[in-house]
Amino acid sequence: MIELALMQTLHAVARSGSISAAGDVLHITTSAVSQRLAKLEREVGQSMLERHGRGVRLTDAGRLLLGYAERILSLADEAEAELDGYRGAVVGKLSIAGFPSTVRGLLPRAVTMLKREHPQLRVELSEQEQEGSMPLVSRGDLDVAVVQDWFNVPLAVPDRLATKQLLEDVVDVALPAGHPLADRSVLDLEDLAQEVWITWSPGTGCHDWLLHTMRERGVEPRVGHTAGEHPTQLALVQAGFGVAVMPRLGRDQVPDGVRIVPVRPRLSRRVYAVWRQEAGRRPAVMAAVEMLATAARLVTQPDHRLIDGPLPAGTPSVLPGPRAPAAAIGA
Repeated sequence: MIELALMQTLHAVARSGSISAAGDVLHITTSAVSQRLAKLEREVGQSMLERHGRGVRLTDAGRLLLGYAERILSLADEAEAELDGYRGAVVGKLSIAGFPSTVRGLLPRAVTMLKREHPQLRVELSEQEQEGSMPLVSRGDLDVAVVQDWFNVPLAVPDRLATKQLLEDVVDVALPAGHPLADRSVLDLEDLAQEVWITWSPGTGCHDWLLHTMRERGVEPRVGHTAGEHPTQLALVQAGFGVAVMPRLGRDQVPDGVRIVPVRPRLSRRVYAVWRQEAGRRPAVMAAVEMLATAARLVTQPDHRLIDGPLPAGTPSVLPGPRAPAAAIGA
């Protein structure tokens, strides 16, 4: 009988494309991955991999076995979820990933509360864009992902994934304080047709959304600079290099020399929790989803809200609310 660990190893190599990447996924050494594969090949009496450029790919026998491995691992996940649900305990290990704004503005509060309510749960938190985190959830390599879509570009959810909307995050525009439009109380997107934009890297969802949204209005945006973090984008705005769309969640402080102005029509993105449907029977997964929803309500309630309206320089974009008791993340 083929061991489950050997099936997991074959699955990891097939999905990651290399032995070293599979080791990272499984948290074992490259040598251990090779040893497992060699054992699997001895047990089935056939080669599972062949060289392909600088990497490897599955042989015909490997692809055949992979199909069974995926079904077996899915059943194992389902069995684990059923057992956890039967036991009803929020224990063990739980992995959560979120895109950068949520790692700053939402996940620390959610995970702190989760650890406080369920001290036997070990939470592993990571920062990942949804282009990377959604496939990991689909494969069962990640328990919960926090992802986003935009008011005019709905989220495409793969089969077998469940979602829960957590909050709506309003998006403003950041301009240099000396910009001719900086004193406006509100801006139309068409007012910015000739501006140079500071945005995310090409190929990311946020970058593509900006292009899509401006083109909907008959404007071809001029992207002059790219940066992956809001503080960096704000620094470039402060230096006078251009303007940037700026979500309110996780924005932190607006530096001197930058003006934040709302946009008409209102721009917003929606933030979701995503998990595998069969994992919904795991108490730990559902506890995490509910705690994310609670944290989202806290950061949008009146005493800890995402501020509406223009912000003067140096003003935090999120007003401080009651602090949750400190707790360690992970174990």
